[in-house]
Amino acid sequence: MRLQGKVALISGGARGIGAATARLFAKEGAKVCIGDILLEDGNKTAQEILSKGHQALFVKLDVTQPNDWARAVSQTLDQFGGLDILVNNAGIQIAKPLEEMTLEIWNQVMAVNITGVFLGTKAVLETMKKNRRGSIVNISSISGIVGISGSAPYAASKGAVRVLTKYSAIQLAKYGIRVNSIHPGVVETPLT
Repeated sequence: MRLQGKVALISGGARGIGAATARLFAKEGAKVCIGDILLEDGNKTAQEILSKGHQALFVKLDVTQPNDWARAVSQTLDQFGGLDILVNNAGIQIAKPLEEMTLEIWNQVMAVNITGVFLGTKAVLETMKKNRRGSIVNISSISGIVGISGSAPYAASKGAVRVLTKYSAIQLAKYGIRVNSIHPGVVETPLT
């Protein structure tokens, strides 16, 4: 029970890596708040965790919207009395050759994959700074480190997540807040 007594907010927690993270965190003793725009899948994941005797909550969370982040943090604090861990997991990928990529697609991917991480980090700072502790885990990608054929905005956004993580880790260390990024390779999920 490595996370006994901890409270985690996981964006993009309805399915894929986010849902697997929520299940594992709950199994390890954490109370989990699952945030996602996929209402049916998010509620299903939360109910699955609850059915195993763990604590879970689902909240609608569009990571591109500051008000959604404020509401998700508030609901997590109201339900569980604290917030120790943020997992910035929400992400999208739209694979097209660079010459076919539109500005609209570029902006959409950036809004979710990097602006969402920025907004999520900002949303938890007041609580974590006040408590002088916390852990922020940003899900990046191997494509944020090395060149891979696929989606230019996805790779660029995941590279930005990596650098934002480094910056945040340095700035927030004085408050006892750890910030790390994880760079998985291809994982079989609905995204891929």
